[in-house]
Amino acid sequence: MHSRTWEKVLVFQTSFLGDTVLTLPLLSEIKRRFPQTKLTLVCSSVGKELLQDHPGIDEIIIDDKKGADKGWLGMWRKAKQLRSRGFSAVLSPHKSLRSALLLFVAAIPYRVGFEQSKGWFLFHQRVKRDPTRHDVERNLSVLQAFGIQPKDCDRALTLPVNDAARHRVDELLRSLGVSPSKVIVGVNAGSVWPTKRWTVEGFARVIGLIKQKHDCDVLLFGGPEDAEINSRIQQQCGSAAVNLAGKLSLRELGAAVSLCKVFITTDSAPMHVAVACHVPTVAIFCATTPALGFYPYSSNAIVVEKRLSCRPCGSHGGRRCPLGTEDCMRLIQPEHVLKAAEKFLLDRDDEATGRSGYEPEFVAV
Repeated sequence: MHSRTWEKVLVFQTSFLGDTVLTLPLLSEIKRRFPQTKLTLVCSSVGKELLQDHPGIDEIIIDDKKGADKGWLGMWRKAKQLRSRGFSAVLSPHKSLRSALLLFVAAIPYRVGFEQSKGWFLFHQRVKRDPTRHDVERNLSVLQAFGIQPKDCDRALTLPVNDAARHRVDELLRSLGVSPSKVIVGVNAGSVWPTKRWTVEGFARVIGLIKQKHDCDVLLFGGPEDAEINSRIQQQCGSAAVNLAGKLSLRELGAAVSLCKVFITTDSAPMHVAVACHVPTVAIFCATTPALGFYPYSSNAIVVEKRLSCRPCGSHGGRRCPLGTEDCMRLIQPEHVLKAAEKFLLDRDDEATGRSGYEPEFVAV
């Protein structure tokens, strides 16, 4: 491939926040192999807030596809903006027709996407997106267009933490009575999809058990939309946790998560943030399954799940259980989650951290 291909490279990923986090190894690998590249990421506004301090990204452009860039006119304006920047190549892990069409209209001279993209015919090079692989590896596979295999890449997720954000988090936690000398356990109960959420009762019970057995502070993470569920958990666990819902910016999320000794979470963007901050992670999978390729990409993680024939009920779970039983949530007991968390809390994590590669431990209850 001509060296000019790597002069000004665009990576296009405007899906959910977690999907954007999972492009980090792709972005880092491009910079590692082609350090002369000016690397630009197009993503959502929340993606930009979270990743703005990453040293490998030279520029982030927001594609506000549900706002200012909505519809045909908005897409045309965004394409015109990208065309004016003179990009030499674009790699698109995003599979939508809109993304492919936008990049075509932007007239970027070398476009790489997936065979499974709805706009596959608008790319110069197309690579196969293997549904059996983790999404980190699927994203890296776009480099196969240049003869680079995912197995030869550095696949670790890493999210740098801004010093100013870390300082603001330290001040916030002090104001909330969180002791800097205590072990911190993070809990993330929220998800965009209700069937990805474990039960309020389960989270409350786990928090109560952890507080009984360990001298620690428990932080309940979440955005403003998670305030209600966090309040319900607090009520049931007797305010044994500090509620951070709506108190952290996304820029500060990594700083706060990185303080945790273990992070207990649903299948959600904060799960991937915890992995990228190299924090031991206990992930509770309800409606979705690890086979979809979005499990915590770390050997320093444990996935807790109830294996049922009805799972997954959708690629993202769903708004409600199709069977009305909620067995995937209800049949996971607090003791199952506590046992997983204590592998990290008690430093009995040799089994979890001793595995090679990026595979977590999978615990079927």
